[in-house]
Amino acid sequence: MNRRTFLGSSAAAAAISMAAQTGQAAPSASEKITVCVAGVRGRGGSLLETFAAIPEVTVKYVCDLDAQVLASRVGQIEAKTGKRPEGIKDFRTALDDKSVDALVLGTPDHWHALPTIQACQAGKDVYVEKPDGHNILEGLTMVAAAKKHGRIIQLGTQARSDTGLFACMDWLQEGHLGKVRFAKAWESAKQGALSTVPDSEPPKGFDYDTWLGPAPLRPFNARRFHGNWRWFFDYGTGDLGNDGVHRLDVARWALESAIAGEKKPAPGLPSQVAALGGKYYFDDVQEWPDTLMVTYNFAAGYLLTYEMRIWSPYPLHEESEGAAVYGDNGYAIIGNSRWRAFDPKGKLLREEKRPTPDTAHAKNFLDCMRSRQAPSADLATIGQPSSLLCHLGNAAWRAGRTLEFDPATLSFKNDKDANKYITRPEYRKPWVLPKIEDV
Repeated sequence: MNRRTFLGSSAAAAAISMAAQTGQAAPSASEKITVCVAGVRGRGGSLLETFAAIPEVTVKYVCDLDAQVLASRVGQIEAKTGKRPEGIKDFRTALDDKSVDALVLGTPDHWHALPTIQACQAGKDVYVEKPDGHNILEGLTMVAAAKKHGRIIQLGTQARSDTGLFACMDWLQEGHLGKVRFAKAWESAKQGALSTVPDSEPPKGFDYDTWLGPAPLRPFNARRFHGNWRWFFDYGTGDLGNDGVHRLDVARWALESAIAGEKKPAPGLPSQVAALGGKYYFDDVQEWPDTLMVTYNFAAGYLLTYEMRIWSPYPLHEESEGAAVYGDNGYAIIGNSRWRAFDPKGKLLREEKRPTPDTAHAKNFLDCMRSRQAPSADLATIGQPSSLLCHLGNAAWRAGRTLEFDPATLSFKNDKDANKYITRPEYRKPWVLPKIEDV
């Protein structure tokens, strides 16, 4: 099985391509692709620059709830492209515009699902940052919406468009590691604490109520705002869903590639998940753990682990964050800028650099908008399964015990308490998660 077959041969990918025929017409090769980029302060600002720099793209709308950020980004794009995009606060304005082909989302985790689903319903394709959503049900609903409306959704796990990793996965599929049964991912890049500050009024020109969206209504606090939202249960998925999804996605990819090298089928989803850890280092207002070990056990006889130490200033395997796959004939280490392969005694067999894949990932999305083929980080077959690992790990940590997961029902077996982490306790109206057929 070569890389292209591995990425594109699934029935789900074919279903997306077939379903897309009934949706909004695909842009032709000669047409520019018109997009709206929403949530543009942090990572979304980088996405805005990436898409605006691609000649075949017209950024018609820039969307953000912070008036100062919005004005700054609109001016920035006008200066770089010579065309001034329209600044909007409500992404639905772009969805109502028939000239818009795609929605690009750099919004917080709790604002991934609803715009993606509504974009699908409006006949738009979507590039959405990782993880898929705030919880398991959101990701499943996003997949169902894409399938029902025949839309292309690319998740922002950029490694899937990394040509350096294509070479790595091809090498693993050649069977060099021998019998493979274990892989791991890790995060050890040092981060900081969040000191306590009192509640206050939201910044002038910021639509705080809409920013909360489906999350519970609570007083504004600067520590739960720009950039820091990811460390709180209401809005984010912790570092497991922040950086961990990248590492787990690569580790899962590497494990499946090495297993393919043994001429065996991919292990699918885990049947057991255990997570231990907590706030062992930072004495602050963050809710998600700073130290965590997650273990995923697959019924076919494979183990995948994720190790988080976001307070340590030193690397593992010479990589501050990365993934590894181990066999009885050697192992491979995959970092952010390179991948290396070793024999059983630790002798370096191969080393190759990795490019920065942001533009390649965006271009892959645009190419697939035209071809209606599944993109490299297709939500249904790549993005949602990798995001699910993060949600499962978080659920196991919050439940405080090993969870038995049923891949057939995508729920925890006979565990009402754990199943409450599949979704939110309640969605604040009017931002309610819709029910889509076949979820």
